[in-house]
Amino acid sequence: MRLPLILGLVLSAAALIAAAVSLVWTPYDVTALAIAEKLKPPSAAHWLGTDHFGRDIGSMLMAGAQTSIAVALVAVGIGMGLGVPLGLFAAARRGSLADEVIMRGNDLIFAFPSLVIAILITAVFGPSALNAILAIGIFNIPVFARVTRGGALSLWTLDFIRAAEVAGKGRARISAEHILPNIANLLIVQGTIQFSLGILAEAGLSYVGLGAQPPTASWGRMLAEAQTMVTLAPHVAIFPGLAIVFTVLGLNLLGDGLRDHLDPRLRRAA
Repeated sequence: MRLPLILGLVLSAAALIAAAVSLVWTPYDVTALAIAEKLKPPSAAHWLGTDHFGRDIGSMLMAGAQTSIAVALVAVGIGMGLGVPLGLFAAARRGSLADEVIMRGNDLIFAFPSLVIAILITAVFGPSALNAILAIGIFNIPVFARVTRGGALSLWTLDFIRAAEVAGKGRARISAEHILPNIANLLIVQGTIQFSLGILAEAGLSYVGLGAQPPTASWGRMLAEAQTMVTLAPHVAIFPGLAIVFTVLGLNLLGDGLRDHLDPRLRRAA
């Protein structure tokens, strides 16, 4: 097992464990205000210090990990759940009107970044974590559709697929039984990468006020609230920023490591 994969596993596991533990326990109540303790530097009582409301930053980061991971995970699930079937269908009908409609629809969604989609959604329904999930999930659909279609097209010309067609199997059955298992490694790697981008997107949306709303903890909103206090209490901004950096870095390293591990061509080259 290579170093990037190990490092990616460690960093990703740390974020997942923090999010899981925060479901049942945090060192301090993240909704309790203690103004007398505001902007305290890291100490034995508060290892990462406190924010401008006196809340423990370590506890806020744990709860924020829960929000970021939940939003990114559900958004990737939406993208994969809709994008993969669309990509398989488009590849099975290559060159047809259906293929053209699906691909042009993907191009249309790609023309609007997740932030723009979030603005459109929140303009109608208001800012919330659910709307952030919808925005990121919608943007993920064409990503998975393109990856799935590209991987599937390279398989439709192979002999074992032609043998399945000669055996009388329909295109839907071939896609499910032969195409999908053989591109699963591509989808796993892409899912990991989109998961990291989802966490980054959630932080960005929360930073501009379009993501999770108070009192729900969010790394992006912690950064937004800290931007006016960087010179006074830099730890308020440093620790949320490091949490985002290391989580995204860990997931990217995990994706790269999985790609190297799952791709037989890369294994042979190594």
